[in-house]
Amino acid sequence: MTYREGRYWQPDVTVATVVVRDGRLLCVEERARDGALVLNQPAGHLEPDESLAEAALRETREETGWDVRLTAFVGAYQWTAPETQRQYLRFAFAAEPLRHDPTRPLDTGIVRALWLTPADLLAARERHRSPLVWQAVADCLGGRRQPLSLLRQVP
Repeated sequence: MTYREGRYWQPDVTVATVVVRDGRLLCVEERARDGALVLNQPAGHLEPDESLAEAALRETREETGWDVRLTAFVGAYQWTAPETQRQYLRFAFAAEPLRHDPTRPLDTGIVRALWLTPADLLAARERHRSPLVWQAVADCLGGRRQPLSLLRQVP
């Protein structure tokens, strides 16, 4: 299927991790393009020649300083940002924290990593970067988990 002007449509492919420790969720507070402080889980774009799982591990480390172990695939989410009409395809993973490097510099735009209870994150819903933040958390905490083997990178 073609898009306007003969171009092919391509969504932004992103990954996110839902990391839970002692009933709290690993979140990031980051600056949005408009300068607002928003909340997100560790998330970012898939890079060339990278598997979805590799991208999730990398983004979590870069944005929080935490190394994690992926435990399950939570889901794939399609969303269109209303203000830009950019379309996103997000792959969310459940993960458990392994170790933290507090000296690791965080990605540009990340103000800090923080641990929030699900209730605290839900109460701050107006600050979520997108509706994908809570949807992935709700699905993960609700038991929606698939084996990581569901996703395969074919050489």
